[in-house]
Amino acid sequence: MDEAGLREFLKSRGYTEERLTAALQAVGEMEAWLAGRNKDVAAATTGDLREYLAELVREGKNTEERLLDLARTMWHLRRNELYIYFASMFGGRNIYASIAARLEEIAGTERKNAVFAGIETPPLGSPTEAYPPVTRLLMQRLDEHLTPAEVRRVLTWNHHGIPAAAFAKHREWFAEKQSIEEFLKKVHAEAVAELEEHAREGIVWYEQEITPEVVAFVRANQEILSAVRDGDRLYMTKIPYAPARYLRETDPRLKRYYACHCPLAREAILDQRVDVPPEWCYCSAGFEKLMLDTVLEAPTEIEVLESALKGDARCRFAMRISPEAR
Repeated sequence: MDEAGLREFLKSRGYTEERLTAALQAVGEMEAWLAGRNKDVAAATTGDLREYLAELVREGKNTEERLLDLARTMWHLRRNELYIYFASMFGGRNIYASIAARLEEIAGTERKNAVFAGIETPPLGSPTEAYPPVTRLLMQRLDEHLTPAEVRRVLTWNHHGIPAAAFAKHREWFAEKQSIEEFLKKVHAEAVAELEEHAREGIVWYEQEITPEVVAFVRANQEILSAVRDGDRLYMTKIPYAPARYLRETDPRLKRYYACHCPLAREAILDQRVDVPPEWCYCSAGFEKLMLDTVLEAPTEIEVLESALKGDARCRFAMRISPEAR
């Protein structure tokens, strides 16, 4: 591995010398582990990574700092598949805690404690299969202690903790446009342009590997990464989690698996022994409506129309806005 290049990259991310030393040690230990299996980082598979993370969990070395260092190394080396695995692992880690906080706000401490009694987040670095049983139990408890309306209020929230500042450019675009329709076209065009750049550079976009085929797929449907207005509703379709694989896949179950973004539920699509209720997808709905809630400066109602957990090949939502909205 080009240690000098990695060192410079990590320094550009604000690493101190102490943190840099620890990161390089963590990378060296992973390299040594792979070498013992006649592999290197360039040849490592997701399966290798899962085995290595399992060992770190057993040894108590699965710290967030170490795993972030390894994730950033995979980004630097353009090991996109391995980086995406890390990104997915971190992406869902705080959802349970956020739901607990939202539940306490809506239903009180007593019911929050009743729902979460005995529910524990799997250790960081656990395989993705460890999460759906926890999610299923959480949904069962929510159904036991809350009304259906309360469950939706708890789930339909900004559980990823995305700040309003993340949508500053969207607020500027909204102020510039004469109508919501023009604004949504602008949002879609800018998103497509961003995907085109990532496809050219071979850079992961959030947790997605972008190909020219993915760009064409998104360009052809304004509902993806934006929305389409029809009266007092805005319709949105989520970009598949693994869009390149999704577009190539013909098996219906695997297509649903590649569509699903949720690391806390996705494996249930392949494992029929674990049934995560599709109502869980209102957590995704909360994410989908966040940008528009921010620019409209008002919370909006949203409905899950289709989802991979319901058996659909895509995840699609309808968001209700005022008929008088410009």
